[in-house]
Amino acid sequence: MTKEIIESEESLPKHIAIIMDGNGRWAKQQHLPRAAGHKKGLDATRAAIESAIKHKIPHLTLFAFSSENWDRPDEEVNSLLDLFFNSLTEEVAELCDNGVRIKFIGDLSAFSSKLINLMRDAEETTSKGGSLELNIAVNYGGRQDILQAAERALQASEKGERYDLEKYLYLQTPDPDLLIRTGGEHRISNFLLWNLAYTELFFTDVLWPDFGEQEFSTAVKWFATRDRRFGKV
Repeated sequence: MTKEIIESEESLPKHIAIIMDGNGRWAKQQHLPRAAGHKKGLDATRAAIESAIKHKIPHLTLFAFSSENWDRPDEEVNSLLDLFFNSLTEEVAELCDNGVRIKFIGDLSAFSSKLINLMRDAEETTSKGGSLELNIAVNYGGRQDILQAAERALQASEKGERYDLEKYLYLQTPDPDLLIRTGGEHRISNFLLWNLAYTELFFTDVLWPDFGEQEFSTAVKWFATRDRRFGKV
């Protein structure tokens, strides 16, 4: 399928970021509780990871839980955290077998020590994966990311180091070439504000639980048509 979509490897994005939006609306359409939408969204997450590996995309960053998501009803937040915990417990081994290296980005201090330990164990278990670097943004906010990086860079400069804000951003990979947002909204919602400066933005009305390999391929094909000049002629 990749050869049918992409003319050359040079036209492939090296890093794709995804805002996975629409779980709640999908559940509403199916007359199900919102938790069912989040659970169904896991299937789309698996499909995105598999598609990234198939297309030989080196880096994939998923916006799993924003710093603003804490303002949702307690029942939904707890459901999301339980789902996150269970998926980590059940799926890390398979990700490791498929060469996926996991990295969590965001302010992890807000989570329970049990969940933090599970995330660190997942990072350690998958640390040798070479097929795909999977960054999972949890309790992440773009403004908060820049502020914490600036504070840490200032502290380092006061100790005699060169001031380097980018060194302390949560995401320590090449900037995303392509951002995909599902669910019909046309905004970046405080996601990777620094890193998306020259990223191509692909918006689709498809709700996240319905986003599969075909939709992923459509976004990659669209990216291949873009003329990326980075401010030059």
